[in-house]
Amino acid sequence: MNTPAHLLLGAAAFGDPDRRWTTSAALLGALAPDLSLYLMAGFSLVILQIPPQVVFDELYFSDAWQSVFAVDNSFVLWGGAMVLAMWRGRPWMVAFCGAALVHLLTDFGLHNGDARPHFWPISDWRFISPFSYWESGHGAQIIAPLEGILCLILLAILWQRYRAIAYRLMFIVLVVLEAFVIRSWLLLF
Repeated sequence: MNTPAHLLLGAAAFGDPDRRWTTSAALLGALAPDLSLYLMAGFSLVILQIPPQVVFDELYFSDAWQSVFAVDNSFVLWGGAMVLAMWRGRPWMVAFCGAALVHLLTDFGLHNGDARPHFWPISDWRFISPFSYWESGHGAQIIAPLEGILCLILLAILWQRYRAIAYRLMFIVLVVLEAFVIRSWLLLF
């Protein structure tokens, strides 16, 4: 799934309008598995001025980058963190780890050529899904619009739950970003 969809899903699943820190933790947890990609790609593109084709066709699949993705996309590590969060009884920690685990669950079946080793450090095995949220050759023309519809449903749920205008605006921005990303994937890939 696209990152804005993960954020909406994390907020819907683990956010709490009465606990600002819990909602913030859910949003950060939903972002966490993708954060390294944004940081490494952003640094490579903006600071090092490496061409996008090199970043996404070579560096992305390099052993160094894949090693980082193995850590932040590990069911094993996030599952262990969730057990610790529940044991400690901290709602914000549960929201953070839970949103990250939901991110991994929704990504697991939607990555083909860019699958991650979700069971690291136990295994480097990758589930190569026949489906992809962004690759047209693997059903993105169907999956991307369904993801967009899911985001609209999540927006309706979050709109009902959150009365503060700042949250509502943020959720609208996430849906707009999701629509832009879906459009880009479908036009480019």
